[in-house]
Amino acid sequence: MKKQLKISAIDLFCGIGGLTHGLKKAGIKVRAGIDLDTNCKYAYEINNDAQFIGADITTIKGSELNKFWEDNEIPVLVGCAPCQPFSAHSNKIKDKENGEKWNLINQFLRIVKETNPTILSMENVPNLSNQIVFKDFIKKLEKIGYNISYKNVYCPDYGLPQKRRRLVLLASQLGEISLIPPTHKPENYKTVRDAIGDLERIKNGEKSKKDKLHFTATLSEINLKRITASKPNGTWEDWNEDLKLKCHKKKSGKTYKSVYGRMAWDEPSPTITTQFYNYGTGRFGHPIQNRALTIREASILQSFPPGYKFIEEEKEIVLTRIGTHIGNAVPVELGYVIGRSIIEHLKTFHNG
Repeated sequence: MKKQLKISAIDLFCGIGGLTHGLKKAGIKVRAGIDLDTNCKYAYEINNDAQFIGADITTIKGSELNKFWEDNEIPVLVGCAPCQPFSAHSNKIKDKENGEKWNLINQFLRIVKETNPTILSMENVPNLSNQIVFKDFIKKLEKIGYNISYKNVYCPDYGLPQKRRRLVLLASQLGEISLIPPTHKPENYKTVRDAIGDLERIKNGEKSKKDKLHFTATLSEINLKRITASKPNGTWEDWNEDLKLKCHKKKSGKTYKSVYGRMAWDEPSPTITTQFYNYGTGRFGHPIQNRALTIREASILQSFPPGYKFIEEEKEIVLTRIGTHIGNAVPVELGYVIGRSIIEHLKTFHNG
């Protein structure tokens, strides 16, 4: 009889634990997460039974991480380097590859070399796959013995109620590795209604008495008129002239049609960004209620379970901080898919 696989992981750039929680859901024990933002510590540890290390990744040595893996375990290293330098919004930045954050990919590679994990995975924005730094990263991994696959994932294909696109890389010392096949098709994509349709209704500026994270900032009088005039999946072109902004009337403004937009019930949501609570920054208006998304709604659209704890009960909620944490997180369901892919791969190559 085959022995049960013993696998454990370390999560670089762990944030509040989206990727870690997905791996945990898939059955992979995550022993530690590392992130520079120590405000992530509570959410990471309380939800994941793993140690949070608040540190700059550039200062971490492989010898420190190797202590977390036991001798009889298959070591897995995962992570999502901050994506701002690789995003489409950064295309106008000159000398991007010379910036500090571009170097985080090379720091990831350094840690791989110092820890020698059997499996590794990296998640990031799709645009990274076109960059020289990523192509060099792959060549260097192959040179030290890793089999590599990567895929630009459309998250609704894997059950996420959000039109997020992410690059997922998998690498193994054992042999060929790849993501599991998609689990959903357009006819059964999870929708906004599926995800948050049963949540308590709240009005503009109202706070739920049952859930401290289910609240919205109060819209200004003009923005309340704008969202009232907005149609699901519509644009500001649906508004009367007196509601339009000056920038909308300029040629350059006509390309940003999703800002001040309203989501649709029966399809996945737009990509949840760090500004989801701000109605004017994207299509973050509720499908039928005249308000922006709440923290709870955004976290569920990012596939965090409803019971995930983001802040201590007694702590004051800093909307910009939690917004950043949720918007930057790897969706839990995508982490689960990565975890399942790793386990299926190991079952193939493990002789037990």
